[in-house]
Amino acid sequence: MYMSKVSSARQASGGAIATERPDYGMEPLHDYAPIWMKGFLAISLIVLISLLVFNSLVYVGRLHLSLAMPLSTLWRAGVYFLVVMNLAMLAWRVLLVLRYRPAAPCADAELKSCTVIIPAYNEGPQVLETLRSVMSSDFPADRLQVICVDDGSKDDTWLWMVKGGEEFGDRVELIRSPMNQGKRHALNHGFLRATGEVLVTIDSDSVIEPTTLRSMVSVFCRNPRVGAVAGNVRVLNTGEGVIPKMLDVAFTYSFDFIRAAQSTFNTVMCTPGALSAYDAALVAKVREKWLHQTFMGQPANIGEDRAMTNLILKEQRLVHFQSDAVVFTNVPVEYKGLCKMMLRWARSNIRETIALSRFGFTRFRPEPVLGAQVDLAQQWVRMGANEMLKAGLIASLITWPGVTLYGLLGGIFVASLMPAFFYLIRHRSLACLWAFPYSMFMLFGLSWISLYALMTPHKNGWLTRNLATQDFRMQEPRWRDDVA
Repeated sequence: MYMSKVSSARQASGGAIATERPDYGMEPLHDYAPIWMKGFLAISLIVLISLLVFNSLVYVGRLHLSLAMPLSTLWRAGVYFLVVMNLAMLAWRVLLVLRYRPAAPCADAELKSCTVIIPAYNEGPQVLETLRSVMSSDFPADRLQVICVDDGSKDDTWLWMVKGGEEFGDRVELIRSPMNQGKRHALNHGFLRATGEVLVTIDSDSVIEPTTLRSMVSVFCRNPRVGAVAGNVRVLNTGEGVIPKMLDVAFTYSFDFIRAAQSTFNTVMCTPGALSAYDAALVAKVREKWLHQTFMGQPANIGEDRAMTNLILKEQRLVHFQSDAVVFTNVPVEYKGLCKMMLRWARSNIRETIALSRFGFTRFRPEPVLGAQVDLAQQWVRMGANEMLKAGLIASLITWPGVTLYGLLGGIFVASLMPAFFYLIRHRSLACLWAFPYSMFMLFGLSWISLYALMTPHKNGWLTRNLATQDFRMQEPRWRDDVA
């Protein structure tokens, strides 16, 4: 079981306030339940969801018939099709997750050399927390290179990096860009200086567990066909409000369920910016394409994680998920910040789904690709059908508000069951109940984002990097490592 001990953010004065995060029980799902029990529970849940959906649709249909105002044939067919497709995908993913196993950690002698790159912009003292978590890893020091890149921050991020450099000496290499160029360019500065066989990227608002680096690098050692690995992202600031609590449930479902299923057919669609690892030789091969990527004639300033994933898949390599490689990341606590983050993700999803589709429906590698193609196809169906059904839903709310509201509430409850159930068996915590308000929040507060992203996929901008709290009490160092 993971110790799950990470340091909290230090005070601006530099005083260390060490706190322990609770033990989240991050052992693999298969470690604490026999396979037959998991299968029985999963199948039972799917049957329950199917019965609830069927009964809800029958009831709604009868009400419409009794009111002599049936739904349009096209809209009703779309609803039934999406229900059937989602249930089929759910059952398929459950079977895949039951087969998923993380790669076993390697001994020191087996590990490849590793370079950790931490890009930062206006992150303030948090960048030092990130660096300290990396330096506390159980990874062999003689095989570890750590590079911190300040992407032209306007606050005191560079000074906190320098403090980290003073704390850890020549074990850390600091790079400072004179101007903000974006995360893609910041990572590129690190790639150019890297000497490790495996490149690990970690966001500067995140902290890792002591075993995370070993776990990530071990995947490459166990399977030389792997070109990239996605880490397991959890929410760090769950104590800061309702939104982080809801996102922690959503992240567990997105990583421990969705990405674990994708890993079983060797095609994780996105390696997250918070924690990813790449084959260094492969990055060197695709780096120029990745750095100078464009969309609709404009340089791509967002979605660097999915873009790199697509290029690695195009190179006929495998992309896996490592559930044992845990990172805790800060998420927005306010509605405005959450909308900006999700809008950036939605635009990136549209762009990179298009890019993946240019080769994803071909035999793009020697290993089987059918699972990846099924997953990609359902993404297209959901991307298009969901937006059309939203328009029909608005019309239905106006025409039949009572019946439609009943169906919506039933749908919200059903949609929340699987994330809540999975979080419960994964972490054995009543925090799973946050899945229910999150589904309602998604429908009524965030559903506009995907439609707006479809209308504006060409727009760039990070949107969420605000100026951190100023603290310039430390003196500007006489030495620096600037880049042009």
